[in-house]
Amino acid sequence: MSLLLVGLCLAIVVGLYFYNNPMGHGSWFMTRRFINWFPLGMTYAFLYMGRYNLTVSKTALGSLMSNQDFGWIFGIGTTVYGVSFIVNGPLVDKIGGKKGIIIAAVGASLANIVLGVLTYLVVTNQLKMRLVVVFSVIYAVNMYFQSYGAVSIIKVKAYWFHVRERGVFGAIFGTLISFGVYFAFDWGKAIVDMAEPNPKGEVGWLHALIQRIFVPNAGSVNATWAVFFIPAAILIGWALLDWWLIKDTPEEANFPRFDPHDASSGQMHIELTTMDLLKKVFTSPLMLLIAMIGLTSGVLRNGIMTWYFIFAKEVKQTGAEFFLDHWGLLLCVFGIVGGFAGGLVSDKLFHSRRAPPTAILCGFMFLMALVMTLYLFSSPFIVGLAALLITTAVIGVHSLMSGTAAADFGGRKATATCSGIVDGFTYLGTGVQAVSLGYLTGHSWYWWPIFLMPFALLGGLLALRIWHALPAATRKYIAEVEEKTEIKLTPD
Repeated sequence: MSLLLVGLCLAIVVGLYFYNNPMGHGSWFMTRRFINWFPLGMTYAFLYMGRYNLTVSKTALGSLMSNQDFGWIFGIGTTVYGVSFIVNGPLVDKIGGKKGIIIAAVGASLANIVLGVLTYLVVTNQLKMRLVVVFSVIYAVNMYFQSYGAVSIIKVKAYWFHVRERGVFGAIFGTLISFGVYFAFDWGKAIVDMAEPNPKGEVGWLHALIQRIFVPNAGSVNATWAVFFIPAAILIGWALLDWWLIKDTPEEANFPRFDPHDASSGQMHIELTTMDLLKKVFTSPLMLLIAMIGLTSGVLRNGIMTWYFIFAKEVKQTGAEFFLDHWGLLLCVFGIVGGFAGGLVSDKLFHSRRAPPTAILCGFMFLMALVMTLYLFSSPFIVGLAALLITTAVIGVHSLMSGTAAADFGGRKATATCSGIVDGFTYLGTGVQAVSLGYLTGHSWYWWPIFLMPFALLGGLLALRIWHALPAATRKYIAEVEEKTEIKLTPD
């Protein structure tokens, strides 16, 4: 049933993509662009499965990985992810998004295979060691390669989508994140459940296949390592499709040169060095403000997605078990709503300005975190619903800032660097919350929503600072379109 619902959501997203065509592109351009972004996007979604499977494995490993151990592993990995953009962003700007996404998929696949082997050796008592040290190292390697993913998809997007369309693409970007979270949590949990020894009841073909491949030598222990091996195999498959189908620019697909009217318009002839690309971010007050908003969204996003899953496992949510049982599916659906709400509001109501909907969504997250604080141990249903609503809002913020605003103001020439730095700050925020909440929740879960509230407030205040920001080329384009519209409406 959940798979059918996700398929329906995907069909709706694809339908909205073809329906939304404000630039009047031809049907073949729209189709070829879909052929481009769909495999690219699905690769990105399955990168999430190879990232958040750590959370699923943590709940399955039990005492082998404590909350504090998990906090350190996840925190170190996400910090490496964030810092990596200083290198990977300029690199992807040089080599292109196609090569970048293939590097991400293959590298993350290999890292997940190593994590699976280590899990197998430890769980079957063939290797005596604490998981925290070696997992921190290998998971950090995984996250290094993962960091190529977001910048690559946004790099390709910058050439194929006009600024006036990018709010909707930001919604698509948020949708892909949501699918990835669904794959990670619901598919990951299903994999762990199917990898249990001695299954009871009827066993389907997929269950039987997982049992045959992973369980025979496991004895009486759960074959938790399957949650690493399966995403690794899927990623290799998508990497092959990416190599076959993706084109970095419309010109490579035999279309005329396309100007998306971003910050690179009129400057495409200028060659930028790595230092020039980095200066474009670190000397720009606007880009730094966008990056700081990204940091706050990183705290909120993973502060909810990751820790509610652990909270609901540790603190019995009587009457609200539905949230935990379908956490990935719910994150997927609510995330899609958030992504499209933010993107459509930005393009349709605010002339493609990204800050206004961001400020509104941050204020909403602050209120929902306050609700969670008040009802944390008295109403499991309200806590679960508030957590999902925060996820709705934070996916909207993340897709607007990392997936859209950074590309708008960075331009095609510096898209990967600018979006990478913003995404890097997002994952620095993720690292901050992972280590902090790993420590705080060990003392009391009350600190969980309280810790999130000031970051939501800070994100909203920063968004207010850039409320009117638009790239100069976009502002000029909008003015010209409005002028032509007025001329047409003026009677002779």
